[in-house]
Amino acid sequence: MVKDLLMSLLICRPQSTKIHAQISKVVSRAPFLRFRYTSQCLRLSFIHSCLLLQKFDRCGFSAHPSFICTICRDCSTFRCSTYSRHTKIDICNMTTVTALRHKVHDAADKTRTKAQAAIEFAKQSERLGQYASNEGNDTDGSTQAVEARFITAQDPVIQTATGDRLPAVPVEEATKLNELKDLLEDRDPSENEPMPGELRESRDGTIHGVRPKGSAEDDEKKGTDAPLAESKAPSKTNPMFPPVPVYGPPSTLRKVQCFQLRISSALLSFCFLLVIILGAAFTSIPILAEHIWMLLRGQNPDSRRPFFEEEQRRKKARKAAEIAWKKQHTVESVKLADGNEEGTDRDEFVSLEGGPDELKCDVRYYARRVGLDCEIFEVQTEDGFIIDLWHLYNPRDYERIDDLDRAPHAPDVFRRTTSCNGIPGSQYPTGEKKYPVLMIHGLLQSAGAYCTNDDDSLAFFLAKSGYDVWLGNNRCGFNPRHSLLDYGDPRMWAWNIRQMGVMDLPALISRVLSETGFEKLGLIAHSQGTTQTLVAMAKEQRPEIGDKISVFCALAPAAYAGPLIQKAYFKFMQVISPAMFRVVFGIHAFIPFMMTMHSLLPGKIYGAMGYRVFSFLFNWTDDRWDQGLRDRLFQFSPVYVSAESMRWWLGRECFANHKCILSTREEKTLEEKEDGEEDRSRSRSSNGSDNGTSDDAQPGDSALDEKQRSSRRQDSSRARFAWYGPRTPPFALWVCGADDLVDGRRLLRRFERNREPFVDVVHSKVIEGYEHLDVIWAMDAIEKVGKEVREVLWKTTPEEARKACRTPKGCEDIVDFYQRSNKFREDATREVDATAGEWSERGAEQVNGSEQIRGGDDRKNEALAVEKEVAASV
Repeated sequence: MVKDLLMSLLICRPQSTKIHAQISKVVSRAPFLRFRYTSQCLRLSFIHSCLLLQKFDRCGFSAHPSFICTICRDCSTFRCSTYSRHTKIDICNMTTVTALRHKVHDAADKTRTKAQAAIEFAKQSERLGQYASNEGNDTDGSTQAVEARFITAQDPVIQTATGDRLPAVPVEEATKLNELKDLLEDRDPSENEPMPGELRESRDGTIHGVRPKGSAEDDEKKGTDAPLAESKAPSKTNPMFPPVPVYGPPSTLRKVQCFQLRISSALLSFCFLLVIILGAAFTSIPILAEHIWMLLRGQNPDSRRPFFEEEQRRKKARKAAEIAWKKQHTVESVKLADGNEEGTDRDEFVSLEGGPDELKCDVRYYARRVGLDCEIFEVQTEDGFIIDLWHLYNPRDYERIDDLDRAPHAPDVFRRTTSCNGIPGSQYPTGEKKYPVLMIHGLLQSAGAYCTNDDDSLAFFLAKSGYDVWLGNNRCGFNPRHSLLDYGDPRMWAWNIRQMGVMDLPALISRVLSETGFEKLGLIAHSQGTTQTLVAMAKEQRPEIGDKISVFCALAPAAYAGPLIQKAYFKFMQVISPAMFRVVFGIHAFIPFMMTMHSLLPGKIYGAMGYRVFSFLFNWTDDRWDQGLRDRLFQFSPVYVSAESMRWWLGRECFANHKCILSTREEKTLEEKEDGEEDRSRSRSSNGSDNGTSDDAQPGDSALDEKQRSSRRQDSSRARFAWYGPRTPPFALWVCGADDLVDGRRLLRRFERNREPFVDVVHSKVIEGYEHLDVIWAMDAIEKVGKEVREVLWKTTPEEARKACRTPKGCEDIVDFYQRSNKFREDATREVDATAGEWSERGAEQVNGSEQIRGGDDRKNEALAVEKEVAASV
């Protein structure tokens, strides 16, 4: 009976349809037949036929690893054996032929499933890869997708066979790719699961982050514990960051569509830009007429500027320095700014460039003019973009690194290796190291915006004070690059502020820490740079980067929209649909014609036009800037940004709609209502105190204890809806009082109302009269911002780092250093600067007075002495 059964199963070829009939025939004759061997396991061996073995492999027997079989094709005989070489079917402890039949069918089904999975994996790999099978050259197979790697719960990037990266794809597509790979390689999915992402709940019930897939009941039970590889984002999750478009490998149809969009967007966006230029020109006519009228009356129109006298003095000083450079080809000791002994030491910093300003888009050129130098590091983000990181240094105590050592590293972040750790940092002995500071630029700018005011540039000021200054640039910039994609691929431009925050910022921080050898760094950001940082550190995004930051200094923080968002040309972008937005502005770079103008026009013409256009768009003025350097200020902007990122800022769905980067309009309304109730409650409490009802309240009194308990309950409730968690670094904020572009006061109020109990605000200041760019370009920005930034950076430096670093200039008297408290922040104070930036005697006295309070120095007498010296030299 055993022989009949086995011969019925084994003599039939896998392709034969008789196998089911043979099994049924044998089973009908012996329905209760048991198969046994000495070890209660029947092992069959088939000899002579390797070809037949391969056929059985394809039929599904190889799915059962404990049974081995060979067969003699000539005599069709069989024999039992315990010899194990080719594993096939395990029939241990099977009690009936029916069980054996089910086992055979299950094995065949599993093999067919694996074969189908292989086909689907190939299709999915091609769909998410760089090229389709009929595109590219013979080596393109290496660019096919092999795995999706989850950078965050919302950002699965594609890894190719060569180890390169492609931008993030939808969670569903990435999950499908990984599941198919797990099935093909017999991997246990639980062994390769990334950490689950966090969720953040808003007051209006909105869920921010990736919600695990499944029913609502499952979501209630599992929360955020579901595996990241199985997580999916519902359509109503993350209203602030809708999914970016997904573009597959290039095909003929897609190329035609992209070409059509590039043509339409080139024409329509040029018309939009032309309207802006004409608007700027028309609004400049009254200003020009007023200037001409004053000149005809014998008056100087610039005499009304707040820093007119200081501008004239600096202009003379620059002229004297140019003459000296031409004569001797060395820079004489002419203090360009204000006689600040900290920044113009002739022995420590010797200029390497001089003469008339050539208006270059070159940070190294301007760094060498003030006695510093610059080297460029290339950084690869986790989704494959290549971005620039500029390192400022003093050539007298630092040796420039070789080009090979400044090349991109592997895309993984915060993973140090001995081959790429501390090369710049190793040039300084312990005790003389410089604490690293990373600076991030604003929208449509590059990091060169921090380097345009000679010694009064914030980056140069901090570098000469003794910090190790690194200037980070976001993706694309002046030279869009990717490890795999080219400029014309729309996937190169499918990103917005989220990708800049969760991809670019960690990559820059990781590279700086890798090169310097420190555990943390100080982070300074302006405008959009503050936005990407605030977004990246949110609970549901990438809060772990907070562990790498000692303090976050936010200049003109852009978290809430200002009244400027209601202007007509911004309203136009909000009115049109996303599809029409892509028709007008394309799916590649945003108005690339601006960069073409930048490369073709002379520096003076481009600088003047750039100021007029941006002034018209953003209501900026140059009242507090050094007018002699204004053309230089715009040499580092604009840069390439994606049309998708501008749609996030100005389109109908995101920032322009909600007027906030992390809260919906509904939540803002609830917060305003709550603030009003608190104000009324405080007013009633204050009136009661004035009437003497609480004059005798002491600690321990029931009324006071009840108030404290109520405050603690409120803090606990607000922690639930807070943007940030306990890993957030301390914040320092400088808000522009006359900024119409963003509402910095609203952000300060969020902290003052204790809506972020885990955030320590170590410094906050409103500078009345300052506009959006004045915090980095105003002539008194070093006095009102720079010196305070320098002190805050050192106060928050970790103790171990302070022991290894030299003390920055101007920080020698600091004795109170920041210590993080585990308690909720109860109150936050706000310092208000109402000097409005005047460089008059009254304004100088106010500035000096505030500096004396904060431990600063008086510069008035030095400035007057330098002015006399320069006048005599000229």
